[in-house]
Amino acid sequence: MNETSTKLNFICWIIAAIATCGSLFFSEVMEFPPCVLCWYQRIAMYPLVAIFLVGSFRGARESYAFALPLVIIGWLTAVYHNLLHYEIVPESASPCREGVSCATVYIDWLGFITIPMLSFFAFSLIGAILIYMKRTQFNEQ
Repeated sequence: MNETSTKLNFICWIIAAIATCGSLFFSEVMEFPPCVLCWYQRIAMYPLVAIFLVGSFRGARESYAFALPLVIIGWLTAVYHNLLHYEIVPESASPCREGVSCATVYIDWLGFITIPMLSFFAFSLIGAILIYMKRTQFNEQ
């Protein structure tokens, strides 16, 4: 594994760790109850911390294979959640039938940064790095 792949894998680990800590902060410290779509995004994000940590020692190629499906699932869920959050998709199409509404706005920074948007940013960054790693670093080896 070359040095660039190791660094990129570590950056993915940092992004996943920050996203996981942020998610836990919002639910445990700020006491914002997560909706169904938030749970699905958590299910996709939380294992990425362990995958990229192990990938730092075993090889970025292996972490790529395990991380990419989770990133795709998390990204698609985040896209749908944002469409719902910004009322592009009607709330009647929401999987949140009981409990917390998936369209509830807990934070609104700068007029557009919400919790689903933060998730979208995290999955997008990790996905972009993984695609970059696949196209450049793995082809050189």
